[in-house]
Amino acid sequence: MLLSLASVVAGLVLLVFSADRFVVGAAAIARHFGVPTLLVGLTLVGIGTSLPEMVVAIVAALQGKADLAIGNVVGSNIANISLVLGCAAVLAPVAVGQGLMRRELPLLVLVSVGILLMALDGQLSVLDGVLMLAGLAGVLFIIARAALRGEDDPVTAELEIPEGIGLKGAWISLLIGLVLLPVSSQMLVWGASNIAYALGVSELVVGLTIVAVGTSLPELATAIAAVAKREHDLVLGNVVGSNLFNLLAVLPVPALLAPGWVSRDLLLRDLPVMLGLTLALVALCALPARHVGRLAGAALLVVFVIYEGALYVTSVGQ
Repeated sequence: MLLSLASVVAGLVLLVFSADRFVVGAAAIARHFGVPTLLVGLTLVGIGTSLPEMVVAIVAALQGKADLAIGNVVGSNIANISLVLGCAAVLAPVAVGQGLMRRELPLLVLVSVGILLMALDGQLSVLDGVLMLAGLAGVLFIIARAALRGEDDPVTAELEIPEGIGLKGAWISLLIGLVLLPVSSQMLVWGASNIAYALGVSELVVGLTIVAVGTSLPELATAIAAVAKREHDLVLGNVVGSNLFNLLAVLPVPALLAPGWVSRDLLLRDLPVMLGLTLALVALCALPARHVGRLAGAALLVVFVIYEGALYVTSVGQ
């Protein structure tokens, strides 16, 4: 058990580090070879926000652990709204931008409802995965069009395409990421699976809790840093962007690599919680104050604690 916990912790640390190295290296190389800044930025939106979840999903799906991969996606989205946004809002009210209300939030609701409808037949199929990727292309098009029009976009606003890094350093950074990403993901999946076995819980529950919260730590760090810099409007862009790309870029991985039946618990418990939190987020953002205040942040944290606690109480030893 201790070895499994150590493997999960070490895997998470290496996963976050290697994902950062990969993104920095890839962006610097793209800049060096004259790839348009907009294209690099959109790539960083997708890869930068969801790379840890994506690599974990690939490793888990290839090992036949689709429940772990799916649980990671749904659990990360739940944690992003309840834990990440909750913590940030408790520290300081989080501003809501007009662009977010007009574009990304409606898209997130639409995608979340679509995922739930796809799962109603009890399966996650290859066709579902293809439809999700088509949705990803549509979202990227909408974000790119907004950027070309010069509109303020809260999802791409947080991106910092690295400058001042040489081509050699960029290749080294990229190589470090490429080597450590699969190694760290393997450590995380192995440790999480062993913990599930030791506690007598399903891999879905471990994906929803330990793995999901762990892969959401970069978003939490980004949100806290944004609050510290008084860039409160970036917090929601970080959360909404991450959730969109988790659903459209990461969830297709188990659908394409390990299609199969969807857990009844996921369908009746976790997907409704994810959708409910998404709708609650829209309601909070639509309030006249146009910010998510400290009281709302505290309420979101309470929801997170209750949800995680309920998962533990109802799952351990079952």
